[in-house]
Amino acid sequence: MTPHALRAAARCLRRGGLVLLPTEGVWGLSCDPLNPHAVWRLLSAKRRPLHKGLILTAAQTSQLAPFVADTPDGRKAFSTAEQDWPGPITWVCPARAETPYWLTGGQRGIALRVTAHPVLAALSEAFGSALVSTSANRAGRPAALRSWQARQQLGTAIEAVLPGQLTRPGRPSTIRSAFDQRILRA
Repeated sequence: MTPHALRAAARCLRRGGLVLLPTEGVWGLSCDPLNPHAVWRLLSAKRRPLHKGLILTAAQTSQLAPFVADTPDGRKAFSTAEQDWPGPITWVCPARAETPYWLTGGQRGIALRVTAHPVLAALSEAFGSALVSTSANRAGRPAALRSWQARQQLGTAIEAVLPGQLTRPGRPSTIRSAFDQRILRA
């Protein structure tokens, strides 16, 4: 991945575009989490229902902290999650009241992960914020293990592509609840 490609992808995000990139387990689709137009485009391209919520990924914990409830439970949950980061474990933590419903799906938690993937982390750093990160496939379809599979499913919704490799092919992140420590997805 060249610095030019990284800057172009960050500009695409700032314009409300969708970026295809490798993640730990599958090819992912990212957008600006605070741009409702971008999130609606992502949900529409995937045909994903709003009530499912979305995962936010970041290069560092400080990029995720603004989305977590500033309460004793929120701080405790975030502290627990930090012990597993960076890595392929997503934690559902208490969401700050101001967190947009399009990220939480109207639930009280927000799904967060600090990535160990170099491409996803570099894009988060270049963008300067956390990113929505979801599998680059239509809802109900198999996750894309190759970029061409994602492009075949999502077509022109993808506005930028960052090259790279999956680090754990075929294994999506584990999702855990900080509310009760349950594993929601293994």
